[in-house]
Amino acid sequence: MANSAYASGFNTDALFVAAKAATVFAAHEQSLFLGGGMIPVVNAPNGLLQVPELAAVTATTLTSEAAPGVDLDAVLPADTKNTIQCDIYAARSVLRDLGAIDPAEIGRVLGNAVSKAFDTAVMAELDNLTASTSDSDPMTVDALFDAAAQIRGNGETGALMGIVSAAEAANLMKDIGSTAYAGGDFQSEAMRNGFLGTVAGIRMFQSSYITGTNKGFVFSGDAARIAMQKNVDIEVGRRPEAVGSDIVSSLHAGVSVIDAGRGVKLVNV
Repeated sequence: MANSAYASGFNTDALFVAAKAATVFAAHEQSLFLGGGMIPVVNAPNGLLQVPELAAVTATTLTSEAAPGVDLDAVLPADTKNTIQCDIYAARSVLRDLGAIDPAEIGRVLGNAVSKAFDTAVMAELDNLTASTSDSDPMTVDALFDAAAQIRGNGETGALMGIVSAAEAANLMKDIGSTAYAGGDFQSEAMRNGFLGTVAGIRMFQSSYITGTNKGFVFSGDAARIAMQKNVDIEVGRRPEAVGSDIVSSLHAGVSVIDAGRGVKLVNV
């Protein structure tokens, strides 16, 4: 070729110096539970949390004096001790002193791995909630109304949270977009933002960590508790035998369902 003697990155690669672009990290969803907004997080400095649970009692109705000087009958609520043991979730990498690699970039990947492991563990624990008594496949908005009714029927009047799989979130959005909900603010807001928002009084979220036969969960804050000894942390320590540094991400936490009647798991039927 006439221009074969011209120097460029095509034929003089020894002089071609790479420029580092911004790192692309593996796709990762934000943790739904570590912030404590969905399930209350309780500090457990020694890694062990005890959650007392008191059963309901029956009140006495007085319409007249049974006998002079007689006290009101005493009631003793049955108590249940729920113990949550914190587990250690950790991921480690070794970074050698070669190439001036930023430890923060490795640490971010490790931190993501730890938070994913914990969220997955929470999803597995929520499988201990009571199964829904009325459900549909694919999921519809009506199924969420039925789930809320089941929880409310157990006496729970607090705020409700809901998590569904990505596939069922799409089914819900399609149902919201149907003619049954046409013209209302609920449909307009949901379709405009692509966010489920509040459905049947339930704050709805979606997660890619819900798999298998479960389609999701609906629960109140008192359905479960998270014991937290130490939230996600990134530590960098010198490792001379590796001529480099250890990078470790860790989380010390545990989770347990306390009152299964305050939530339901949505299953394929």
